[in-house]
Amino acid sequence: MIDLYTAATPNGHKVSIALEELDLPYRMRVLDLGEKEQKQDWFLQINPNGRIPAIIDRAEDDFPVFESGAILIYLAEKTGRLLPADPKGRSRVLQWLMFQMGGVGPMMGQANVFHRYLPERIQVAIDRYQGEARRLFRVLDSHLARHEYLAGDYSIADIANWAWVRTHRWSGVEVDDMPHLARWIGAVRARPAVQRGIVRPPSSIGDGQDSEARARRFADEARRMVETGQSRNGGV
Repeated sequence: MIDLYTAATPNGHKVSIALEELDLPYRMRVLDLGEKEQKQDWFLQINPNGRIPAIIDRAEDDFPVFESGAILIYLAEKTGRLLPADPKGRSRVLQWLMFQMGGVGPMMGQANVFHRYLPERIQVAIDRYQGEARRLFRVLDSHLARHEYLAGDYSIADIANWAWVRTHRWSGVEVDDMPHLARWIGAVRARPAVQRGIVRPPSSIGDGQDSEARARRFADEARRMVETGQSRNGGV
């Protein structure tokens, strides 16, 4: 049994989608980020960095894993799925996973902060981060023109990138002129495991299919976190 500590953010949904895809039994505890539950002592014993998501693998002597990318790799290696065993195939997946971890997530996260959460508009910062997110999307679009998925077969690289890219409208970035990226977004969303994982817990900042009221509540909570210095680059 896997215990998943999470919240309704792209990083959180990476792990719930992976658990659904891998058909691993898990229990979910949703942390209240606005109340700083992720900073409580009990959770810091699981993740010293005080961020979601994190897991405990109860079948492996209560082994804790934090950082969403590290969790994806751990789960894939545990099951022998969604990550090739051969060195080249594995490297291809990890390259695109790191593309998300080091680029897509942080740039979209900063776009969210300046476009959605700060009370004042700093247009130069909005333009900077939306522009960089759009550039990264074009990289994905160009690659997906020649490939069905990011690294050959569907993998943890697709899960990680999709969980963020699907929220592009929340970051103020459209993909209408990126047909290959749009095709991929739709193909991944159509997977039954993805549909199950994306509502554990329910999302508030998706691709236009989510409740406006929930989105406003999410923005209000995120704004409070930013104003009190508790947000993370790419974390909400």
